Amino acid sequence: MLGTILDVVFIAMIILAIAVVEEKNLVSAVVKYSLLSLLFVLALFELNAPDVALSAIVVGAMVIGVFLFTIEEVTR
Repeated sequence: MLGTILDVVFIAMIILAIAVVEEKNLVSAVVKYSLLSLLFVLALFELNAPDVALSAIVVGAMVIGVFLFTIEEVTR
């Protein structure tokens, strides 16, 4: 059962990664990246690595904040 769930999560991660790279709108790309980060954290929890997942949450939140701040500053 766990293998099937992880397979679905990994396939969804690959699809989202391609969607992030191909996205033309930067804000939409950041939203898709945040969903990709969420799937990554879920995969880490399923692999019994909660400490790594918690650090991924913190780093992901900081990166997403920096991306959004940079997009706002560049478009001004």
